Amino acid sequence: MMESAGDYSSTVLDHYQNPRNVGEIEGSPAVAQVGDTAHGDVLRLGLRIEDDRVVDARFKSFGCTAAIAAGSMVTVLVKGRSIAEVEQVTNQDVARALGGLPESKLHCSVLAEQAIREALRLWREAKSEVVEASCRSSARR
Repeated sequence: MMESAGDYSSTVLDHYQNPRNVGEIEGSPAVAQVGDTAHGDVLRLGLRIEDDRVVDARFKSFGCTAAIAAGSMVTVLVKGRSIAEVEQVTNQDVARALGGLPESKLHCSVLAEQAIREALRLWREAKSEVVEASCRSSARR
């Protein structure tokens, strides 16, 4: 079933028509892609994290109105926040910030939460590798 513009809040339509923070973050380990092109929506979320704070967030999305709006909104919700705060952002927060989503489109807010979790996981993994490499080089001296 096709969703019509009337099924979306004005906030969803605004973030779809005027998406915020579109693009890539080069050189950051905190870049996650979630979803499946074979089944529909895909969201790519990149975070630049400095001093345990998200200083920049960018997204790219392949999908419907709700997927693009959720990608845009998630960047707004995480930008400027501490890692501890970002970890608390849920799909319900994304949907609520968008003024709600039709039941059939709630999976788009789930993609946004999954992208946050995966980006943070990748960031922690890279950070851990840097610490381990630093420890190994210090031990050799």
